[in-house]
Amino acid sequence: MTRRKQPETQPLEDGNATAWADAREQLGAADYYWLATVHPDGRPHVRPLLAVWVADAMYFCSGAATRKVGNLTAVPSCSLAAETDAFHFVIEGEAAKRSDETALQNAADVYATKYEWEVEVRDGAFYAVGAPTAGDPPYEVYEVTPVTVFGFGLDASVSSTRWQFE
Repeated sequence: MTRRKQPETQPLEDGNATAWADAREQLGAADYYWLATVHPDGRPHVRPLLAVWVADAMYFCSGAATRKVGNLTAVPSCSLAAETDAFHFVIEGEAAKRSDETALQNAADVYATKYEWEVEVRDGAFYAVGAPTAGDPPYEVYEVTPVTVFGFGLDASVSSTRWQFE
């Protein structure tokens, strides 16, 4: 399939669909995200994490020895979920490890602004003090390029919508 820069927008209920630009802004502003991956034996694996929206994708980082990284290495398909004041969001896509300095620095800049988390970009990874459960750096950086995003409206001011990129 061909990836579209602007998604096909479909309302999930009667009424008008929510514009992707409005949803993207809210999605990027969510505080916390939940990453769902799949164990090699097929069981689901869900963990909370901090993530940032950069350009057209979500970015998160994790220690190389974590279960989520092992899962994504075997099966890159994943989902990220988040809640904002107006929506419950679910992003479906594929995670790809990123190591190019420009992409990592762009993500690091957004992490610093959003979470006040200063990271050093070095050797294709993030170096910084992380949560105790994150282990020691370096932290690998992953980009989740959305295939489908669902926004489930929480009040009458927004419309539940599906945004399809492929």
